[in-house]
Amino acid sequence: MSSAFEWPEYIYPRMTAPVIVSARGERRLGPMDWGFPTQVCGKTRMLTKHVTNARNLNSPMWRPSLATRRCLVPFTRFAEPKAGKDAEGKPAQYWFTISDQPVAAFAGLWRPTETGPVFAFCTTEPNALVAPLHPKAMPVVLMAEDQDRWLGDDAEDALKLVASYPSQLMTVAATN
Repeated sequence: MSSAFEWPEYIYPRMTAPVIVSARGERRLGPMDWGFPTQVCGKTRMLTKHVTNARNLNSPMWRPSLATRRCLVPFTRFAEPKAGKDAEGKPAQYWFTISDQPVAAFAGLWRPTETGPVFAFCTTEPNALVAPLHPKAMPVVLMAEDQDRWLGDDAEDALKLVASYPSQLMTVAATN
């Protein structure tokens, strides 16, 4: 993985983003595309869909990556959609930050593809802060001290980290 890449301020599905993997016991930062490509049946032909969130980690889609290809997706804040539009007519969003980590990390999974490595991040039940705004799910945000465990060799131990981040350690702003 090369770090000769200009990191974007924001990322959206199918964009390239910075991702951290463990290689021979060392953390390596490099670019990956957001979304696992998968084939789905369209009305007249097969279509490629890019799955960005891993919720059911027992699914055959995620099991191989959970076993051996876990990653960290660093972020400074993340957004969830808000009903309505902002003053510029763009979809409004709630922005969340992690109070005790200026740069936090999502628990992610990755895999190689013909066009390069791709990633998705894990989601879980929302905490008390996120649930009223996005009741379906929230990203798995790792405690700083758990990041090495997530990248470690023990998938069962890593799976124990898939939980909602404590809401008292997060803040939210209701504007874009």
